[in-house]
Amino acid sequence: MTTTTAYSQIEANRRKTYFLMFGFIFFTIAVAYIFSLALGFSDSAAIVLITIIFLISLLVNIGSYYYSDRLVIAMSGARPISKKDAPEFFRTVENLSIASGLPMPKVYVVDDPAPNAFATGRDPAHAAVVATTGLLERIDRLELEAVLAHELSHVKNLDIRVMTVVVVLVGVIAWLSYIFTRMLWFGGGEDRDREQGSAFFLVFALLAAILAPIAAQLIKFAISRKRELLADASAVVLTRNPEGLAGALEKISAYKYPVKNASTATAHLYIANPLGGKGFGGWLVGLFDTHPPIGERIKILRSME
Repeated sequence: MTTTTAYSQIEANRRKTYFLMFGFIFFTIAVAYIFSLALGFSDSAAIVLITIIFLISLLVNIGSYYYSDRLVIAMSGARPISKKDAPEFFRTVENLSIASGLPMPKVYVVDDPAPNAFATGRDPAHAAVVATTGLLERIDRLELEAVLAHELSHVKNLDIRVMTVVVVLVGVIAWLSYIFTRMLWFGGGEDRDREQGSAFFLVFALLAAILAPIAAQLIKFAISRKRELLADASAVVLTRNPEGLAGALEKISAYKYPVKNASTATAHLYIANPLGGKGFGGWLVGLFDTHPPIGERIKILRSME
C-alpha cells in the first residue's frame, strides 16, 4: 500500500479543486459563446446577456448564502445544546476550535438514530456544527474528535463559500440553456447572421443546451467530492489520528437507514451520504455522488502517516 501524508493529500485535493473551478468557468464561457454564435448575437450583445444572467444567478443565491445556516438547521430538525446537555460533544468542539484557530461555532443535536454529522455557515464567524444522537451513541471519543475535526475543516476551508460559487455557475448554465432554447423557438437572434451558420452548428448548440446543465451538475458533484477528501486530510492534520476518522466512517457506513430529515438539497453537507445505503454502484452512478465512496476514503486515511 502506498504511504502518503495528510499534507500531500491536502495539496492534491486543493489543486484538483482549483482545476475543476477554473475548468467550470471556462466551460461556462464556452457554452455562452456557442449559444451566442448560434443565435447570431454580436460579441457585445452576448457579453451583456451573459452579464445579466450571471447577476440574476448571483442575486438568487445571495439570500441562500447569508441564510443557509438557519435554513439547513431548520430543515434538519436540529436543536441547540449547551455544555451540560452533551459535555463530551460540546467540549470536543471547543478544544478543536481552539486548536484550529476558529471561533466557537454553535452546537446542535439532531434526535436521530442514524450516525452522521455536518457543518454549515458562510464563514467561521457564522458556523454551526451538528451531530445526530446516533453518532454520539455509536462512536468513541477519538472517533468523535476525528468527525468533528472533519466538520470544522469544512468551516476553515470555507467550503460553503466555494460551493456557493459553484451553485452560481450551475445557475448560469441553466439560465443560458433555458434562454437559448426559448429564443431559438421564438426566433431570437439576428436572422441574417443565423442564415450564415450551418444547420449542423444549430443542432450542436441545441445538444449543448440539453447536455450543458447535466455536465454542470457533474462538475458540481466532482468539486463536492474533492472538498470531502480535503476535509478528511485536514482533519488528520488537526488530530494526528487517521484511524479515528477511518473507524468512524466504518461505523457510519454500517448503518443502512437514512437520516430522517435529510434530503438531496442537504445531503452534500453531511460527513457521509445521509440518504441510506445503496444496492447498486459503479463508475457511472459515482459521477452523481456528492461524497467519494466510503471505502476509498478509508483506504486513503489508512495509507496516511
